[in-house]
Amino acid sequence: QAAIQAALQRLTGTPLLEFHVSDLLNNQLPSHYDFTSVYDVLVFRRLAATERETDTLNGGVASNEVARPPKRRGGPSALRRIDTSPVGFAVFGRVLVTVHPVDCTVRDHFIDRMLSQVTPGPQGRAPGTAPGRKALIHMPDSPAELMLRVIDHMVDGYLELRRRLTLQLDHWQSELLDEHSRFRNWQALLEARNTLHQLQDIAEDQRGALAEWLQTLNEPGTPFVEREMLQVRTRDTIEHVERVISHVHRLEESLESAIQMHFSATANRTNDVMRTLTVLTAIFLPLNLITGYFGMNFEAFPFIKHPDGLWWATAVMGLIAVGLLGFFWRKRLLEPSNR
Repeated sequence: QAAIQAALQRLTGTPLLEFHVSDLLNNQLPSHYDFTSVYDVLVFRRLAATERETDTLNGGVASNEVARPPKRRGGPSALRRIDTSPVGFAVFGRVLVTVHPVDCTVRDHFIDRMLSQVTPGPQGRAPGTAPGRKALIHMPDSPAELMLRVIDHMVDGYLELRRRLTLQLDHWQSELLDEHSRFRNWQALLEARNTLHQLQDIAEDQRGALAEWLQTLNEPGTPFVEREMLQVRTRDTIEHVERVISHVHRLEESLESAIQMHFSATANRTNDVMRTLTVLTAIFLPLNLITGYFGMNFEAFPFIKHPDGLWWATAVMGLIAVGLLGFFWRKRLLEPSNR
């Protein structure tokens, strides 16, 4: 830190304030924006490359002396990978200071990309350039533009996550609406809903930080062409973040709808069972009344000693049962509710 502060003092004439340094090194800080008269500070949370959030202050190890194993999370594999870590930016007029976690692939991506643009490869062309073609070199015009490129690359990671989330939640919706399966992953479903809420909160913090940064670009002091370009890039990045928010919101709504439809289908099946049992009870109730009436222990009882009394009673009971069955069938009480 001392070497970086000394370099900033030499290059810009102003080091970072202590509380800004602590903010940039805080692993739990949400996305936010702050500024001074000399530099701007922007913290943006990105998707972590692994299932653990690395600590920028202690070199990738949590605040304890011994690194603890990451806590296993339930739910689909795509939802278990939604872990974020902060990336800090301090934007000066000619210098950009970035604070990354140890396992940050975004930093390595831009370092390799910029080195490939400025370092010629064999035969005087940039690495990865086809023979006979010139490399398209477009370096950032300002530290602010470089910061926006890095942020836009991090937002693309959230956009890529949408496809995996959609596939995972579509599988759960199909399982919820399947009449022949019993859904048992309620704990994992609850954790998935909480994860979607967390992702929406993260994206809203990102949008708020970028919106505050966009407002400061309207202030005088920046050349018109550069300010216009930065505003266009910032609005484009905000649009990407809003797409993430809207997609997460749609996923939450579709998941809630699937849950409500699951409980509605379960209630309908329960109603079908209860209706069938009620019809059977209504049919057998008069039959039980007849058998109970002739089952009373009296010596002098009409038809009790008639030679055809059993068959007459059976015929009457059969007619009553068939009549009630036909009555309930005409009332459509024996049809399933999904017809």
